[in-house]
Amino acid sequence: MALMITEECINCDVCEPECPNGALSASEDIYVIDPAQCTECVGHFDTPQCIEVCPVECIVQDPKHVESKDELHAKFEKLLAVNA
Repeated sequence: MALMITEECINCDVCEPECPNGALSASEDIYVIDPAQCTECVGHFDTPQCIEVCPVECIVQDPKHVESKDELHAKFEKLLAVNA
């Protein structure tokens, strides 16, 4: 499953540099996660780094983008190939 950021986001800027896939970006009020780029850090880390650093715990599973660990790993490999 890709992740999403809820409205509780305080726009503190700590999550964006932690994303190894560049899936996070600032919008007007909160940060957003591009589900096409989010692998929940599968292939990079054991846990999603944005969740690890978020001070308000506003990053959750996105029910609109359900993916298994295998699907997330396949997405990681595809993104790795595109960026090579």
